[in-house]
Amino acid sequence: MKLLTLNCHSWQEDNQLEKISILAETIAENGYDVIALQEVSQRIDSPIAYGTIREDNFALVLVKELRKLGVEDYRFTWDFAHLGYEVYEEGLAILTKHKIEEEYSFFISRGHDQNYWKTRKIVGAKIHVDGQPVSFYSCHLGWWHDEEEPFQFQADSLMEHVKKDAPFFLMGDFNNAASVRGEGYKYLLEKGLHDTFELAAEKDSGVTIAGEIAGWEENKQDLRIDLILAGQPVQPRYSRVIFNGKNKPVVSDHYGVEVEI
Repeated sequence: MKLLTLNCHSWQEDNQLEKISILAETIAENGYDVIALQEVSQRIDSPIAYGTIREDNFALVLVKELRKLGVEDYRFTWDFAHLGYEVYEEGLAILTKHKIEEEYSFFISRGHDQNYWKTRKIVGAKIHVDGQPVSFYSCHLGWWHDEEEPFQFQADSLMEHVKKDAPFFLMGDFNNAASVRGEGYKYLLEKGLHDTFELAAEKDSGVTIAGEIAGWEENKQDLRIDLILAGQPVQPRYSRVIFNGKNKPVVSDHYGVEVEI
């Protein structure tokens, strides 16, 4: 089973369509079972394609790009978390080439005002892998020291909502550096979660942001904040950073993480 997570910084990137093409080509090449995307946006004034999905929804554009490559078996679930940059409905998505048996969407922030950028939502999907139900959640959490919307509250809320009757994975941008002890990363592991990076037989540095990016304006370090966490012990063959200029070109202000289990 191959997994990919990426904060795609959608529609904020230079050469965005070219980067979508790179992302689609990589998905087609690697055949990921499940892909978790964060910052998956669509303009508030774009025409509706169907349901709540607008024609320029990043996930929809990505799936259409995959179809151009002859890859027809990916589907996705998306939901709107909050207004971004005043003109985007920013959300999260799960893409998978498996049938989606159940979809999840829920708030984890204290506030539910979707006009406020700190409002946080989780999007998930249950699929069957080798006949076994497994749930996957695309996660984008806040910061440990945010007094208004603290990470601890959001992590508690996330774990209260997660369906624990089957194996599950939390994938995404957790906005807490794994190198900082005693804060968000440690808090997650204390909840019984397992970091696939730490368990992987082969791994690299794990670094997913380099220096200053949106939300980390004062950062001068290389940090590992994008994670794939399992609700149960697993044995990953590898954990690799991708879209970092070494393993595929850069497509976002975050690098992605790919894991094979």
